[in-house]
Amino acid sequence: MKKRVRMNTLENDPRWRAALDICARLHKAGYRALLAGGCVRDGLLGVVPKDYDIATNARPEDVARLFRRCVDVGATYGVQIVILPEGQFEVTTFRSDGPYSDGRHPDHIVFADEIGDAQRRDFTVNALFYDPSTNAVLDYVGGQEDMCGKCLRAVGDPRLRFSEDHLRLLRAVRFAARLGYAIEPETAKAIRDAAPLVCTTSAERIRDEIVKMLTEGHARAAFVGLDELGLIEYVLPEVARMKGVEQPPEFHPEGDVFLHTLLMLELMHEPTPELAMAVLLHDVGKPLTQTFEDRIRFNYHDKAGARLATDLCKRLRFSNGSTERIVSLILNHMRLDAAPQMRPSKLKRFVREPWFTDLLELCRLDCRASHNALDTIEWVQRYLAEMPPDILKPEPLLRGDDLIALGHAPGPLFATMLRTIEDEQLDGRLHNRNEALEFARKNWPRQASIEAL
Repeated sequence: MKKRVRMNTLENDPRWRAALDICARLHKAGYRALLAGGCVRDGLLGVVPKDYDIATNARPEDVARLFRRCVDVGATYGVQIVILPEGQFEVTTFRSDGPYSDGRHPDHIVFADEIGDAQRRDFTVNALFYDPSTNAVLDYVGGQEDMCGKCLRAVGDPRLRFSEDHLRLLRAVRFAARLGYAIEPETAKAIRDAAPLVCTTSAERIRDEIVKMLTEGHARAAFVGLDELGLIEYVLPEVARMKGVEQPPEFHPEGDVFLHTLLMLELMHEPTPELAMAVLLHDVGKPLTQTFEDRIRFNYHDKAGARLATDLCKRLRFSNGSTERIVSLILNHMRLDAAPQMRPSKLKRFVREPWFTDLLELCRLDCRASHNALDTIEWVQRYLAEMPPDILKPEPLLRGDDLIALGHAPGPLFATMLRTIEDEQLDGRLHNRNEALEFARKNWPRQASIEAL
């Protein structure tokens, strides 16, 4: 139950020292104070935690009295946020939870001791404590043994744990993938049995778990887990429909659409959330567009996928900006093959798009996970490397004021005129302001501009 350790990996992290200072101040005031949960697990694994949480027998009002900057974020549940220069630290009073009628929050809590607090947590590896005063890990639920066995096990009765908070169904998959652990059989069975309950979780919480699965470095393992445990059809039915959708072997020797996507997930390296979602969904339109003609085809699957992705992002409450970027990547992922044949102006506008870097990586992953022909990717990379920025995006030869000076009234035609002039500039047919003015006079006589309005 108690094991003395040294958290050597954390000693250079200023947040670690700040967390120890919080514990020391609570201890000096006569309270018990322990580091709790994931930060202890990560410290034992030699990983610097994202957050440090403290558990204590001090009541919320006692914590608020001891620290100058303290924010009450959930006194009902015994939670205070202590704000220090090093960051924010969650300080929670030891507690046991009552029933969870809504599948997310306990109806009531009872302040308890550390043993009761450990027994309310989700998984044994997340229920460890570290006592700075004795330099010892406190384990009341067998978490260290499960870490040694690389096993993810629910604390106590797994059916009860998952009925309390339905998001734990997804968290189990994410932690197992991230840690490289196998899910203990009874815990896995409870997940399969409770899988439909995940639909009662808020869209925002599901979205956040999916994004974490995609960006924590073990995306393929996470999505294999979602599939094997019967969760994917509830949280991402569009992705589930990709299973078994055959592809032409001459272009996709790796197999069906779902397997192709898993391979891409495996190849990702530190993706942005938007790129990761685009990788996951880039072929989501294929099940709707599959035809068997001279060979298997998926005509316009990019457009169908963009529509599905728009609806999915809306369902999961992605921001408008993230949705627009994800959908743009899906809608344009088939265009890159045409880049070497594009006219200069079209190509320059294409590579100037704010999402183009992500698009190039999406297409690279797409090739790597299928035929592995990277000729077009390499051509575009050379083009970008050799293209001076002032040629790729030169200063405009004319602006709106210049068109007004030519006698044109502001209106809808302005955008067409300016874009056409820029296209001529990008194509190398207009080189200076005088040529652009002459081009405008020739192509849009003043009277024609007025009549167009």
